[in-house]
Amino acid sequence: MLPSSVGTNDLRARVSEEEWRVRCDLAALYRLVALFGWDDLIYTHITAKVPGTEHILINPYGMLFEEVTASSLLKIDIDGNKLMDSEYDINPAGFIIHSCIHKARKDAMCVLHTHSLNGVAVSAQKEGLLPLSQFAFITWPSLGYHDYEGLALNPEEQPRLVRDLGNNNYFILRNHGLLTVGQSIGEAFQAMHRLEAACMVQVRAQGAELSPIPPHILERSTNETPADRARKAALVWPAMLRRLDRRNPGYAE
Repeated sequence: MLPSSVGTNDLRARVSEEEWRVRCDLAALYRLVALFGWDDLIYTHITAKVPGTEHILINPYGMLFEEVTASSLLKIDIDGNKLMDSEYDINPAGFIIHSCIHKARKDAMCVLHTHSLNGVAVSAQKEGLLPLSQFAFITWPSLGYHDYEGLALNPEEQPRLVRDLGNNNYFILRNHGLLTVGQSIGEAFQAMHRLEAACMVQVRAQGAELSPIPPHILERSTNETPADRARKAALVWPAMLRRLDRRNPGYAE
């Protein structure tokens, strides 16, 4: 494990219980993304808001996702300034994408962005996500798209990212990857699991004659209510933590 500039006990004493809980869950999410094979070396990002503040937690640029711990996460303000000492920097592209979404969407407690091969493959297809599976059916009413503008290093792209995401919780960045938004870390994970599964099914199904969901059935697809999303995520997330405790413990350090 790469060293953290602040020890676990020291940091836990310096932050609120709410922040520590978010740190533990966010570190767990980083490791779950690695466990599911959605990571891209040290690239892509997951961010979470510190409750009651405009502060954001983000990964140390240089750590593998499977190495991230609660105490190693960086805390930054909405302008990207580090609020605690760390030997690590942040990835500028992560700040460009995530900060504008957190600013625009007060419900965006967690923003999860991946470069999974299945997700990028579907993002490169002209028609985007096809209605081929129940996974796609669920994401359909809350899915947005954003055209590729090169590496996400230009602040001028931010208004277009916000516009194209709108109120959606599932987002395909064309030629780039996937992004999900959640009112909790568990919700962001659950949304990404669905979107990634929909993309995986599409990639695997191609090459044969496809049987899309009929339009009259697709019309029945409705956006989940916030309460329904929260209820389902509250069941899924503890189960994912139990899996992680068996396979890669230590995230809460």
